[in-house]
Amino acid sequence: MTSKVAASAFLSRSYELSDHLQQSCIRILSFGKSTTSRIGSHIHCPVIKLSLLDNLNLCNNLLGLYLKTDEILNARKLFDEMPQRTVFAWTVMISSYTKGQELASALSLFEEMLASGTVPNEFTFSSVLRSCAGLRDLNYGAKVHGSVIKTGFLGNSVIGSSLTDMYSKCGKLEEARELFSSCKNGADTISWTMMISSLVEARKWKEALEFYSEMVEAGVPPNEFTFVKLLGASSFLGLEFGKVIHSSVIVHGVLLNVVLKTSLVEFYSRFAEMDDSVRVLNSIGEQDVFLWTSVVSGFARNLRAKEAVGTFLQMRGLGLQPDNFTYTAMLSLCSSVQSFDLGKQIHSLTIKVGLEDNTDVGNALLDMYMKCSASEVEALRVFRAMISPNVVSWTTLLLGLVDHGFEQDCFGVLMEMVRLGIEPNVVTLSGVLRACTKLKSVRRVLEIHGYLQRRHVDGEIIVGNSLVDAYASSDKVADAWNVAKSMGKRDTITYTSLVTRFNELAKHEMALSVINHMHGDGIRPDQFSLPGFISASANLGALETGKHLHCYSVKSGYSSSSVSVSNSLIDMYAKCGSLEDAKKVFEEIATPDAVSWNGLVSGLASNGCISSALSAFEEMRMKGTEPDSVTFLILLSACSSGRLTEMGLEYFRSMEETHNIKPQIEHYVHLVDILGRAGRLEEATGVLETMPLRPNALIFKTLLRACRYHGNLSLGEDMANKGLALAPSDPAFYILLADLYEESGKQELAQKTRSLMSQKGLSKKLGKSSVEVQGKVHRFFGEDVTTVEKTKGIYAEIEWIKSEIERSGFTYRGNENASYHSAKQAAVFGLVYTSAQTPVHVVKNKILCKDCHDFVSLITRLVDKNITVRDGNRVHVFKNGKCSCKAEETSFVLS
Repeated sequence: MTSKVAASAFLSRSYELSDHLQQSCIRILSFGKSTTSRIGSHIHCPVIKLSLLDNLNLCNNLLGLYLKTDEILNARKLFDEMPQRTVFAWTVMISSYTKGQELASALSLFEEMLASGTVPNEFTFSSVLRSCAGLRDLNYGAKVHGSVIKTGFLGNSVIGSSLTDMYSKCGKLEEARELFSSCKNGADTISWTMMISSLVEARKWKEALEFYSEMVEAGVPPNEFTFVKLLGASSFLGLEFGKVIHSSVIVHGVLLNVVLKTSLVEFYSRFAEMDDSVRVLNSIGEQDVFLWTSVVSGFARNLRAKEAVGTFLQMRGLGLQPDNFTYTAMLSLCSSVQSFDLGKQIHSLTIKVGLEDNTDVGNALLDMYMKCSASEVEALRVFRAMISPNVVSWTTLLLGLVDHGFEQDCFGVLMEMVRLGIEPNVVTLSGVLRACTKLKSVRRVLEIHGYLQRRHVDGEIIVGNSLVDAYASSDKVADAWNVAKSMGKRDTITYTSLVTRFNELAKHEMALSVINHMHGDGIRPDQFSLPGFISASANLGALETGKHLHCYSVKSGYSSSSVSVSNSLIDMYAKCGSLEDAKKVFEEIATPDAVSWNGLVSGLASNGCISSALSAFEEMRMKGTEPDSVTFLILLSACSSGRLTEMGLEYFRSMEETHNIKPQIEHYVHLVDILGRAGRLEEATGVLETMPLRPNALIFKTLLRACRYHGNLSLGEDMANKGLALAPSDPAFYILLADLYEESGKQELAQKTRSLMSQKGLSKKLGKSSVEVQGKVHRFFGEDVTTVEKTKGIYAEIEWIKSEIERSGFTYRGNENASYHSAKQAAVFGLVYTSAQTPVHVVKNKILCKDCHDFVSLITRLVDKNITVRDGNRVHVFKNGKCSCKAEETSFVLS
């Protein structure tokens, strides 16, 4: 009996101790901070040893602590050990998976919960629905919706918000709206905010604001998160919308917490309203690193370097330690404004605060060094020091190598990425294609295209656009079109690439045809594509089409807002001989840049207004626009055309002495031309021998042409030999040398030179001319007089005009061999098929011969009509029998 009493007493005492221990554990867990993860392990061990897993209260507390400290693996281990699991245990585990973005695990655990017979509560359903939304799993979400209805939770506001969010994120916005409307009367602030958030994410910004109006009318008070979402929508709608939302914040008395203040700062920064951003920063309420970083980022994004640096320093002065996002913003600013010194200082600070191993900061440093340094060495050093370079790091490296001219190395970088298991993204692959474009390597483009197809990313719009550009730049026009057509979606960049590359390939009619394809896709030309179309019109001499494009640019607002559009219009009008229109467009530019001035100076010079061109250059300087290397090419060409030898030499000298512009080979070609035209052949030869650049074929050809004009046979032969050594397939050397022999009385050598040219399979470039009539461009080719039937078509018209010239008493000594040159055909066609008031604009691919020049000039004496012929950079404007070139003897060839 005594032993039984003793045993009973012992057990009673044990239960008391166990209960005391359990209560102590619960008390410790209740005091545990979210950062004290080790407490969980210390409590977990005795719980198992003392078989306390049956205590649901203790286990639930321990489970909660694990999840507070992100110890999800230990939490799951405890959860699996629990012999009994309450709805609370199931829900916190599912919720933790959802928060940790382990969405599939959340749904799997929910299935186990249902199988166990535990009935979910509103919080369980809410977490599961958020997982469905994240996975965009509409089918499972609809199934959960059914369970919600069966369990009677449909009217719950928490579940209603989650259902709305799930349907909207799965692309079923109408269902989301219907669901919201069905429980609208009981909807609270969270439900309304969730619906507004869904509309913002679906890019339905105006509808989001309309929902906000309904929310206010329904008497539901918005909170700070409502306004954060509304500011996100306003960022896409415009500044005034955001200001109205800001006013609503004040009217509703919502406190400006740090989240809302940060959203306001980011909104105002987007519209470059940095004074308002600073006012929000300085307003009453809490501040933190994220808020200050938003202000720094705003100044950086708007390239206000001084204010960005000042805010950064002020932030540090207040004891707020900038984080990786702050330093990334500062380094991005350095990249944008090309401030290498500031970038190096920020780099030093990142090392001092221990952020040198941060991948985001490393990426920003890599970008800064690639963009600001003349060498890639520092950037490579930063990349090699990175502990965990990600796809952004590799992509930044690759793009930097392309910019620094190491296109060939990009393919090695791509292979190394793949070898290390880092998946290239669309920006990486776009960069590789840009390298192919610069290399003009069709083989590489085909290889990358195959790789893209194997990865099924060739349909991505960024990659597709790069492929189109790569093929088009390599003259693979059909392939470029095929890629464009195969793209699921095309944008303005697709078509801008096509028109730009077609212009570069001199396929100007094809470039203009791109407009029709854009129209078919419902895409309107913008400020980036429009200059390409105008340029195509200019090169075709299609003034009528160019004027239509000008009208479109005015209606669209691009002629006033885009300098590049205005610059292309100046070029187009000048090339078509419409100088007054070119000047008018120039005068309408608020702030002309160097390209604008170059267009005006070039237009005046090419139309024979040499003195006006030089005056425009002086005005350019007086108004503070610095000339560039293109400006001096134009000036030297003008001096060459105008026989202004000394002025041309002075401009050449001033390039380095005054403007610190190093002359390139093109400048030396013009210098030789200036001296050659003036007969100063010895000086021209001296330029060839002393210039710091290797002579090219063009400079020898230029001096050979001068030798032919001045009859210097020995020097001409020397120039021809040197030029042919560099360009043995250029027929111009043989033609110029043969003409020089012939004019020097060396008929036998002339014939021998022409025979040699024929033996090599070379021939004179076929003369081609085009003219626009009623919006369509018509092409004509030079014809052999012996094969032409003079009584038909355009040839009969030419013969009739010749007879009219003779009947009118004008002197015209026509060259039989030039009777049907393409320029004559085009000019006569335009004369016959345009109205009396419409000028004729002819574009010729070769220098206008003397016979054609005289013929067109006489036409304008017979008929009151302006005819413009552009041959290369020169524009001949014929009016009343006179030409803008003043019949300068070297402005056209003799035959």
